Amino acid sequence: MMPETARYTALVEKNVEQAVRDMQRVLAVSLSQIAEVDEETLSPISPKPYPLLSREFLRRHGRDLFACAAAWFLVDVVFYSSNLFQSKIYSHYLPKHSMNAFQEAFHVAKLQAIIAVCSTIPGYYAAVYLIDRAGRVKIQLTGFFFMALGLLAIGIPYKSYWHNTTNMGFMVLYSLTFFFANLGPNTTTFIVPAELFPARFRATCHGISGAAGKVGAVAGSVGFLWGSRRGVGMTAALVILGGICVVGMAVTYLVTPETRGRSLEENECENDDMNGNVSTVS
Repeated sequence: MMPETARYTALVEKNVEQAVRDMQRVLAVSLSQIAEVDEETLSPISPKPYPLLSREFLRRHGRDLFACAAAWFLVDVVFYSSNLFQSKIYSHYLPKHSMNAFQEAFHVAKLQAIIAVCSTIPGYYAAVYLIDRAGRVKIQLTGFFFMALGLLAIGIPYKSYWHNTTNMGFMVLYSLTFFFANLGPNTTTFIVPAELFPARFRATCHGISGAAGKVGAVAGSVGFLWGSRRGVGMTAALVILGGICVVGMAVTYLVTPETRGRSLEENECENDDMNGNVSTVS
């Protein structure tokens, strides 16, 4: 059976000996060979406990939880909405002859596959390369910025230019929104909540942040369907999504902590002891 993580066993269950045994068994080395393990890391000493639903939690971790949940909510509004109206985005690139639903879905799927290969997947690889070099906050900020830039560059002149144009510039701008989504917030929103909170709250706070993201996905999907039935055009939809990305930039810059180069214990001690806030952009 898979054991609990050593941090959870030592810091939450207060069973240091079991944590050591689990690490030795999983890593197949003696304790003396584990350079990162020391008395401070496995110490069961913890600050005075307080529950999740308490003023103390809000004082210590409320802003961080808001930052994680808000960023996840905002990126999912944009990401899932953009996926939903791809059939309209690609309408100029579909065959002009009449098609049934299956033929249209097939052609849209081909274009989606091209976008995935050319932008979505490379965005993830770029995030893997940069996340420990540039930092979580910087790539999340960069992602939101270029998503906003791409969506606004498509949306503002959509009726006057893009609506009757089928050049590759449109597809390049549109695909860049997915590249930078996966380079930035669509990746970092999974990582930051897992690094930021103390062991006893980590899974719960990550779950709350993820749930906020799914609320954003539902809000974006329902909002797009509601708007399309009431005559909200592509220009308005794209500009609104670009504006949401600008809000994401503000949340990232103002309240999102940087966790790069810090161990989980350092993040926990800094938050619990209130010795200062983790820097947002360095």
